[in-house]
Amino acid sequence: MTIRPAKASDLEAVKALLTQVNRVHWEGRPDLFRLCRKYTDEEILSIFDDPETPVLIAADEADSALGYAFCVMQDHTKDHHMTPIKTLYIDDLCVFEHARGRGVGRALCQAALALARERGCYNVTLNVWALNPGTRAFYEKCGMHIQKYGMEAIL
Repeated sequence: MTIRPAKASDLEAVKALLTQVNRVHWEGRPDLFRLCRKYTDEEILSIFDDPETPVLIAADEADSALGYAFCVMQDHTKDHHMTPIKTLYIDDLCVFEHARGRGVGRALCQAALALARERGCYNVTLNVWALNPGTRAFYEKCGMHIQKYGMEAIL
């Protein structure tokens, strides 16, 4: 397995993975999520081309995608209320079901941490929905810790 930047030929695999992620969210919170894909084809390709939104692909020996990590570079160096840091935010990480349990997710997480170090980031952040405790446990095994809690009151 190798970790590499996403390329246009990954589009179909990424779309399938995005659909898997959306289904998990929709099944857990149909009051918040629609059963649809998060991005259009054009948006995905634009994200692939933007250095501020790196997408990492875990690929097998045949260069077929096993999973992805959508990342977003966040620059807080001009914020007046925060310390001047840069953050790499993991917006989405997903591994095909057939490839789970083989270290693909961990490799993507490690690659995101390495990318953040290369780019001079102070930290790596992400969000985990409460509907998905297995994902929270996965990220904790990768060395992530709770930074903040999001709360809601449904009216």
